[in-house]
Amino acid sequence: MLGKQPVLIVEDEFLIALELASEVEAMDGCVVGPAASVADAIAILDQQPVSAAILDANLTDRDVTPLAIALAELGVPFVVHSAVGIPHELTLALPDVPFVAKPASARAVIARLISRMTGQ
Repeated sequence: MLGKQPVLIVEDEFLIALELASEVEAMDGCVVGPAASVADAIAILDQQPVSAAILDANLTDRDVTPLAIALAELGVPFVVHSAVGIPHELTLALPDVPFVAKPASARAVIARLISRMTGQ
Protein backbone atom coordinates (compact mmCIF):
# COMPACT_ATOMS: atom_id res chain seq x y z
CA MET A 1 0.00 0.00 0.00
CA LEU A 2 2.87 2.43 0.73
CA GLY A 3 4.87 1.20 -2.24
CA LYS A 4 8.31 1.39 -0.56
CA GLN A 5 7.87 5.11 0.16
CA PRO A 6 10.03 6.42 3.03
CA VAL A 7 7.98 7.29 6.13
CA LEU A 8 9.63 9.26 8.94
CA ILE A 9 8.59 8.20 12.43
CA VAL A 10 9.11 10.81 15.15
CA GLU A 11 8.19 9.31 18.51
CA ASP A 12 10.05 9.36 21.84
CA GLU A 13 8.28 6.33 23.33
CA PHE A 14 10.23 3.31 22.12
CA LEU A 15 7.40 0.77 22.12
CA ILE A 16 5.06 3.07 20.21
CA ALA A 17 7.81 3.86 17.69
CA LEU A 18 8.45 0.13 17.26
CA GLU A 19 4.74 -0.60 16.74
CA LEU A 20 4.43 2.19 14.15
CA ALA A 21 7.58 1.03 12.35
CA SER A 22 6.28 -2.55 12.19
CA GLU A 23 3.00 -1.37 10.70
CA VAL A 24 4.74 0.86 8.14
CA GLU A 25 6.79 -2.16 7.04
CA ALA A 26 3.68 -4.37 6.98
CA MET A 27 2.08 -1.80 4.64
CA ASP A 28 5.15 -2.04 2.33
CA GLY A 29 6.67 1.26 3.45
CA CYS A 30 10.28 2.06 4.25
CA VAL A 31 10.86 3.26 7.82
CA VAL A 32 13.01 6.34 8.34
CA GLY A 33 14.09 6.88 11.94
CA PRO A 34 12.58 6.67 14.41
CA ALA A 35 13.68 10.01 15.83
CA ALA A 36 12.96 10.94 19.45
CA SER A 37 13.56 14.69 19.14
CA VAL A 38 12.86 17.57 16.79
CA ALA A 39 16.62 18.09 16.33
CA ASP A 40 17.17 14.45 15.32
CA ALA A 41 14.22 14.51 12.92
CA ILE A 42 15.40 17.71 11.24
CA ALA A 43 18.88 16.21 10.88
CA ILE A 44 17.32 13.19 9.17
CA LEU A 45 15.33 15.44 6.82
CA ASP A 46 18.54 17.27 5.89
CA GLN A 47 20.05 13.95 4.79
CA GLN A 48 17.15 11.99 3.35
CA PRO A 49 13.91 12.89 1.62
CA VAL A 50 10.73 11.38 3.02
CA SER A 51 7.30 10.87 1.48
CA ALA A 52 5.33 11.15 4.73
CA ALA A 53 5.72 11.38 8.50
CA ILE A 54 4.10 10.38 11.79
CA LEU A 55 4.76 12.88 14.58
CA ASP A 56 4.31 12.71 18.32
CA ALA A 57 3.38 16.17 19.65
CA ASN A 58 5.84 16.34 22.56
CA LEU A 59 9.36 15.06 22.09
CA THR A 60 12.51 14.91 24.20
CA ASP A 61 13.68 18.42 23.25
CA ARG A 62 10.43 20.37 22.64
CA ASP A 63 7.06 20.18 20.92
CA VAL A 64 6.88 19.17 17.28
CA THR A 65 5.85 22.58 15.85
CA PRO A 66 9.06 23.50 13.96
CA LEU A 67 9.27 20.05 12.40
CA ALA A 68 5.61 20.05 11.35
CA ILE A 69 6.02 23.49 9.77
CA ALA A 70 9.15 22.34 7.93
CA LEU A 71 7.32 19.26 6.60
CA ALA A 72 4.36 21.41 5.49
CA GLU A 73 6.72 23.78 3.67
CA LEU A 74 8.27 20.78 1.89
CA GLY A 75 4.82 19.47 0.97
CA VAL A 76 5.30 16.29 2.99
CA PRO A 77 2.03 14.88 4.36
CA PHE A 78 2.04 14.01 8.04
CA VAL A 79 -0.19 13.16 10.97
CA VAL A 80 0.23 14.08 14.62
CA HIS A 81 -0.29 11.08 16.90
CA SER A 82 -0.45 12.23 20.49
CA ALA A 83 -2.16 11.85 23.84
CA VAL A 84 -1.98 15.59 24.59
CA GLY A 85 -3.42 17.07 21.42
CA ILE A 86 -1.83 19.51 19.02
CA PRO A 87 0.48 22.19 20.44
CA HIS A 88 -1.12 25.66 20.45
CA GLU A 89 1.68 27.19 18.37
CA LEU A 90 1.20 24.50 15.72
CA THR A 91 -2.56 25.03 15.65
CA LEU A 92 -1.97 28.73 15.00
CA ALA A 93 0.53 28.04 12.21
CA LEU A 94 -1.32 25.13 10.59
CA PRO A 95 -4.98 25.11 11.65
CA ASP A 96 -5.88 21.91 9.76
CA VAL A 97 -3.23 19.60 11.19
CA PRO A 98 -4.37 15.97 10.95
CA PHE A 99 -4.56 14.39 14.38
CA VAL A 100 -4.93 10.85 15.71
CA ALA A 101 -5.42 10.61 19.48
CA LYS A 102 -3.47 8.10 21.55
CA PRO A 103 -4.21 5.41 22.26
CA ALA A 104 -4.87 4.34 18.69
CA SER A 105 -3.73 1.28 16.83
CA ALA A 106 -0.75 1.65 14.55
CA ARG A 107 -3.00 0.50 11.72
CA ALA A 108 -5.39 3.42 12.36
CA VAL A 109 -2.49 5.88 12.37
CA ILE A 110 -1.09 4.51 9.10
CA ALA A 111 -4.56 4.52 7.52
CA ARG A 112 -4.94 8.22 8.40
CA LEU A 113 -1.48 8.90 6.99
CA ILE A 114 -2.29 7.10 3.74
CA SER A 115 -5.47 9.14 3.39
CA ARG A 116 -3.34 12.30 3.71
CA MET A 117 -0.87 10.98 1.15
CA THR A 118 -3.63 10.23 -1.35
CA GLY A 119 -5.50 13.46 -0.68
CA GLN A 120 -8.66 11.79 0.61
